[in-house]
Amino acid sequence: MAVAATGPASLGAGHAVVAEGGNAVDAAIAAALTSMSTEPGIVSLAGGAFVTVWPPSGPPVVLDGNVGMPGRGVPREAFGAGVREVVTDYGGGVTMHAGHGSVAVPGAVSACEAAVTRFGSRPWEAVVAPAAAACREGYPIGGAAARYLGFVADGLFGHDDGARRLTRREDGSHFLAGDLARNPQLAEVLDAVGREGAALLLTGDLGRALAAEMAAHGGLVTEADLTAYEVVERSPVRRTVGDWDVAVNPPPSVGGPMLAVMLGELQRAHDYSWDDVLRIQRAVLAYRLTVHDVSRDLDADGHALLAAVERHGLAGLPTSASTAHISAVDSDGLACAVTMSSGYGSGVTVPGTGILLNNALGEPELNRLGLHALAPGTRLASNMAPTVARAADGRVLAVGSPGADRITTALMQVLGQLCLHGADLDTAIAAPRVHVRFDGDGEPVVEHEASPEIEEAVRAAGLRGLDHGELSMYFGGVGAAHLGADGELRAAGDPRREAAVGVA
Repeated sequence: MAVAATGPASLGAGHAVVAEGGNAVDAAIAAALTSMSTEPGIVSLAGGAFVTVWPPSGPPVVLDGNVGMPGRGVPREAFGAGVREVVTDYGGGVTMHAGHGSVAVPGAVSACEAAVTRFGSRPWEAVVAPAAAACREGYPIGGAAARYLGFVADGLFGHDDGARRLTRREDGSHFLAGDLARNPQLAEVLDAVGREGAALLLTGDLGRALAAEMAAHGGLVTEADLTAYEVVERSPVRRTVGDWDVAVNPPPSVGGPMLAVMLGELQRAHDYSWDDVLRIQRAVLAYRLTVHDVSRDLDADGHALLAAVERHGLAGLPTSASTAHISAVDSDGLACAVTMSSGYGSGVTVPGTGILLNNALGEPELNRLGLHALAPGTRLASNMAPTVARAADGRVLAVGSPGADRITTALMQVLGQLCLHGADLDTAIAAPRVHVRFDGDGEPVVEHEASPEIEEAVRAAGLRGLDHGELSMYFGGVGAAHLGADGELRAAGDPRREAAVGVA
C-alpha cells in the first residue's frame, strides 16, 4: 500500500487500517478523517470533500461530498447577515467573511462513509477509529496549521470559546509546529459517528445541535438543509494524456474541468514547452474568470466548456481555498484520491463537539456573485480535483493537491511531466511551477518559481512575472501514490508543503 498523507497522524491512521487488512480506500479515508480531525484551521470534519476511486475492474467514480448552499425555510431578509469581515495578511492579503452566516452545509464525512461502504474492505467504525484515537491520545500540530494560525489565531479564531481552545496552548498563545494537542470532545463525537454513521452529523443529534447553533446566531443552516443533503455519485471527465487514461473531477466542480482542458491542450502539444504552459494557463484561467467565477449553473457551463474545447481546442473557448489531499494505491490496483476543504474556517464551533465549522459561504474565491447569492441546495464552486489514472501496462496513479486556484495548475504541470515527459514521481512533483493569475484590472501576471527557462518564456510572452524563489508553498502541495508496471508501490509528497508518505 502506498499512501501520501498530510502528516504523521494521518499517515499513521492509513497504515493502521492497512495492518488490519484494509485496502487503498480504507487507508485513504482513515487518513482523510484523521487529517480533518487533527489540523485545526486547515481542514475540519464540517467541510466538503470529493472522493475519487478507480477500482481494479470497472470505471472510475467521483463521490461528491462538497458543501451546499443552506437557507431552506429561512426568511429572505436573513440572507446577508450573521457574518463579520476578517482582514488577514495570509496569502499576501485575504479579506473573508467569518461567523455563523459563513457556514455551508457540510458533506465531507458523508462522502467518506459512502466510499468505504461501496469500495472499502473494513467496517466503517474501524476506519474512523484511528482519528478518534489521535484526538484522544494527542497529535502534533503540523507546520501548515501553525503557519496559518500565526496569521489568523486572533482575528478569526479568537471570538469563540470553543475555537480558542482548539487553536491555542493552555497559556493562550496559538499553537506552534510540533506542539502536542488533544481534542477529547471530538474523540467522543468520532466514536459515535463510527457506531451510528455519518448521518449523525446531518439528521442525528449532532445535526440538530448544528442547526440550533445556527438559528441562535444568524446562520443559515437548518434541519431541512441537513436532511436534504445527499452525496452525489458522478462520472469523472476522462482524458488521454500520453499513454495514461486520466479521470478528473467533473462539473459542477470548477477545478476538474479546468484541469481536463489544460491536460487536453498539453496532449495536443505533446512535447510541450514553458511557452505552451503559459499560453494554455492564460487562456483557460481567463475564461474561468469571466464565466465560471460568476456562473449560476456550473454544471451546464462546465460541460459547455469541455465540449467546445474538445471540438475546437483553445480557439473554441467561449468568451464572456485551505485544503488538504490524500492519495492511496494498493497492490491490487485500487486507487483512491481524496481532497477536502473547510475554506479559511468560520471561527466558530458547535459547543461541546470539538468541531470547527467551515466558512465556505465567506470564502471570496468561491462566491464571486456575492454573499449568500446562491439558491439553497446549490452545490458551491470548488477548485478541488482529486485525480486517478491508469495505463495499459498496469500502472496506476492517485494524485491531488491543496492550494485554491493553484490546484489545477499544479496538477497540470505534474501530470504533464509524468504522462508526457516521462519524469519519475519525485522529479515531476519537485519541478518548478508557474501560475497565471489576473490582477484587479484583469491583466495577467505570471507567478513562478525560480527558473531561467521560465523567466525567458515570461519575457517572450510579454507578460509581467513575479518570482517566488524555489519551492514555494503558494504553488500547492501535490501528493501522489503510484503502482508501477512491475508491481512496485511508491508514494511521493511535495517538498513545498508538509507531507508524510509511506509504503506498508
